[in-house]
Amino acid sequence: VGRLCQSNFPCAGAAACPSVESDVLYNGYPEEAGVRDRLPLWKPLVLLIPLRLGLTEINEAYIETLKHCFMMPQSLGVIGGKPNSAHYFIGYVGEELIYLDPHTTQPAVEPNDSGCLPDESFHCQHPPCRMSIAELDPSIAVGFFCNTEEDFNDWCQQIKKLSLVRGALPMFELVERQPSHFSNPDVLKLTPDSSDANRLERFFDSEDEDFEILSL
Repeated sequence: VGRLCQSNFPCAGAAACPSVESDVLYNGYPEEAGVRDRLPLWKPLVLLIPLRLGLTEINEAYIETLKHCFMMPQSLGVIGGKPNSAHYFIGYVGEELIYLDPHTTQPAVEPNDSGCLPDESFHCQHPPCRMSIAELDPSIAVGFFCNTEEDFNDWCQQIKKLSLVRGALPMFELVERQPSHFSNPDVLKLTPDSSDANRLERFFDSEDEDFEILSL
């Protein structure tokens, strides 16, 4: 992740890298002598980590770890909800989560002549609500934003400290390198175009959909 956020890291495709001759803006500045030298080496990172914290309900052992994630300055909150309801969680009070409901029907927003987008409808029209952490569906996604490399390094240290929280289980693990059993050379050679679509689906398809967990 750290290497991919370096601005001098090789691009995956030519389309993602504008040519030097093209008339484009770099971080809001026109291309001119010396501008590229002033560009930061770190590309801001939005990191979304999908997790499953239990089978049919959230495991209590993860609750303290989840609370610590909200306290990190890099936290963007949590995407999740409960049966038939999806919410955006922004924090907690005691044993309750504070959430916003993103489901508000509104007209499509069109840019005006100046190219600006009116953002009045982007804001929540209802105040935040609360729900018990115990009601949270175990399938969530935690979000973090690292604006600088220092932010990312600090986030890594905080995640490592979560494993030391007494009575809590870490929600995910941070490692220096990708485990060897995760590296599949056949997957790395695939491209998400129509020719490899079926092969990609076979590699990432979950085969446990036909199984059912029975209570004994």
